[in-house]
Amino acid sequence: MLHIGVLQFTLEIPYAESLKDKRGVLNSLKDRLRRNYNLSISEIEDQDDCTLATMGAVIAGSDIPSLNSTMDHLINTLHDWKDATLTDHQLEIFTPR
Repeated sequence: MLHIGVLQFTLEIPYAESLKDKRGVLNSLKDRLRRNYNLSISEIEDQDDCTLATMGAVIAGSDIPSLNSTMDHLINTLHDWKDATLTDHQLEIFTPR
């Protein structure tokens, strides 16, 4: 059965002085997360703010405990990210019918 984990999170990027700086930080983060977690990720809000980024990440899996564990590791990675600070996150795991 298919289960989908959706994580929406907000990062503060205090040292970004331009959208170009922000893009560099986000591209590095997205590449690392895609490589480590095999997920889909995109910036979904705050595109015009150079110090804030609201992003969405989606992972599909076949069992909820494994998916929940992966999402927990993802959140821990975001907490430990050196170039940005995780300020908010919302996690939902659902099963489509």
